[in-house]
Amino acid sequence: MARHGWQWHRLQHTLAACSLALLAGTAGAEDVSVVAKIGGIPWFNAMEAGIKKAGRELGIESGMVGPTEADAAQQVRAVEDLIARRSKIIAVVPNDAQALEPVFRRARSAGIKVLTHESPGQKGADWNIELSTVQGFGERHMESLARSMGGEGRYAVFVGSLTVPLHNAWADAAIAHQKKHWPRMQQVSERFGVAESLDESYRTAQDLMRAHPDIRGFLAFGSQGPIGAGRAVADARKADRIAVVGSFSPGQGAKLVRDGVIREGFIWNPALAGEVIVHVGKMLIDGREPVDGMELPGLGKVQVDRERRNIQGQKLEAINRQTIDRLVALGL
Repeated sequence: MARHGWQWHRLQHTLAACSLALLAGTAGAEDVSVVAKIGGIPWFNAMEAGIKKAGRELGIESGMVGPTEADAAQQVRAVEDLIARRSKIIAVVPNDAQALEPVFRRARSAGIKVLTHESPGQKGADWNIELSTVQGFGERHMESLARSMGGEGRYAVFVGSLTVPLHNAWADAAIAHQKKHWPRMQQVSERFGVAESLDESYRTAQDLMRAHPDIRGFLAFGSQGPIGAGRAVADARKADRIAVVGSFSPGQGAKLVRDGVIREGFIWNPALAGEVIVHVGKMLIDGREPVDGMELPGLGKVQVDRERRNIQGQKLEAINRQTIDRLVALGL
């Protein structure tokens, strides 16, 4: 039995290694290689399209890999693979900012520039890129939720993970805004780190509706959170009583928006984010440093904080019944 158990463990390890090799193998030795939070979901599919588009326009090799689940260890292994392949720029949308610090140091020691997206204050990165301010993003979502809830009642907050800095910073800004302006609203409990998984968001929303029959809202930061919570609300036939607000891919959530289940959300265009990452990567490859007030295609002028190593743009799109068809037509 012990031998069989050892063989099964070895088989599991081999399969995991093969899965990662196949995943990372799609990248090749690129000029700009991007590691997504999770591969195969609409948000990052759109980002990949933007990455490849910008690469073609700039005449460089660019591509994206993504773990099979929102897992920090898989992202670390993907970065290690890209270091071995000698990519010139490695960009990551982190699942766990702290877990990536050692591998980022190894990349930079190898002469590779490191970019992050959605990870302000990231240690070990050369630059982080944002398409919205933290405060503005969080507050705008809370304003929409408060409007949908009539400024009172209990709500829950979902984030992609408790280790994703930006999602939690958005939640902090949203909650602070609620406490200041809508004191008759209250959280049912601490936030839940489930919003990168449709299934976990769905189950958590179901559990919360059972535990708190008076709940009136879900606020989700993470592209699968509003979808999972929305489906749970729809299945419970409570769309008229419970508001769902959050950021998601319009194509994935279109039916829920049209049915009035997801009331609203705000996003930046993930395809544009992919393009911006590649444009900044090309700038670094050419030996040019970002400067405050510079213009990036599609984004316009950006703020560059050299001390915090942050490149900040501001370009949000509202997702609601009035905009959903246009956004879906754009391929989002």
